[in-house]
Amino acid sequence: MPIVRNLGRAASQLLQSSGCGCGVSLVPARAIGVSPRQVASDASFHSVTFSESDHPRVLITGGLGQLGVGLAKLLRKRFGKNNVILSDIRKPADNVFYSGPFIFADILDYKNLREIVVNNRITWLFHYSALLSAVGEANVPLARAVNITGLHNILDIAAEHNLRLFVPSTIGAFGPTSPRDPTPDLCIQRPRTIYGVSKVHAELMGEYYHYRYGLDFRCLRYPGIISADSQPGGGTTDYAVQIFHDAIKTGKFKCYLRPDTRLPMMYIDDCLKATLEVMEAPAEALTMRTYNISAMSFTPEELAQEVQKYVPELQVTYNVDQVRQAIADSWPMNFDDSNARRDWGWKHDYDLPELVTTMFSYLGSDSRIAQAN
Repeated sequence: MPIVRNLGRAASQLLQSSGCGCGVSLVPARAIGVSPRQVASDASFHSVTFSESDHPRVLITGGLGQLGVGLAKLLRKRFGKNNVILSDIRKPADNVFYSGPFIFADILDYKNLREIVVNNRITWLFHYSALLSAVGEANVPLARAVNITGLHNILDIAAEHNLRLFVPSTIGAFGPTSPRDPTPDLCIQRPRTIYGVSKVHAELMGEYYHYRYGLDFRCLRYPGIISADSQPGGGTTDYAVQIFHDAIKTGKFKCYLRPDTRLPMMYIDDCLKATLEVMEAPAEALTMRTYNISAMSFTPEELAQEVQKYVPELQVTYNVDQVRQAIADSWPMNFDDSNARRDWGWKHDYDLPELVTTMFSYLGSDSRIAQAN
């Protein structure tokens, strides 16, 4: 349709990619039925059957975002460089391009996506392409196309070709009427952003495709993800990255949330570890298709106090952004991830002190930090 083509072109400028095992994608326990776009039996490609001892063949969409490059590095170390294909609609940096296979993939182009899956014998798909909350609110039609129409393309292709599919969800999938402390896996979800609505849609559609077509769909609700490798992009939880950059560069940090705003957070290494673990988990161990995962929960004030142990002269002021504060006030304060810990053994490695130490070690030592150490 013309509008989809136009939105696809616009996506090349605005699309942001979120930030989200051994063996292969086996045929799910339920027999695959007729998927919504099942191809003809005489289509011009052949199927390949993999044994359990083979490594999966992996495709990551939206791979140039906060999580995709790190996930590709982790999976290539485990499964081999050439078994993991990174894709996006943007041009990768040289270090990313030469680190392993990279291809252009537009999730709004169903035919091209199917060709990629077939030609590369993909068995696992990590779907990270999405417009995040701030950009989504600024361009709802584009967010609807990328986050919902693009997801439908991914679901249909995954069901057609018996893929094991991972789609990340988020704390943004909850709303002001959800229980906040703690937030369980199953509760009321009424988000008030197009990003949150699209993530609830993804959770429900993935579960539906699992029960209707046997799709091996797996999903984690990520908390705020903190990484030294990515620049803050203005999101609601990005203050927890910005404070480190500002502490090193200027010694002054202005926070756009109230000092007592508690949100669940996670260091990126824990996030990537959880993603791999849930994909490796035996299907029979999973009692649900969408899990909360958690590591720590803190306020801007608590984070600032920990940062000031390294930069004692850090000056912190609070200039509340009402839009982002309203979003934060509708999100969980703590995640209940007991189901993930019970079903597939989830256990985080980084608490707040380890997070702060690691962030400063990656971002480099300034004279202030060296003196404090």
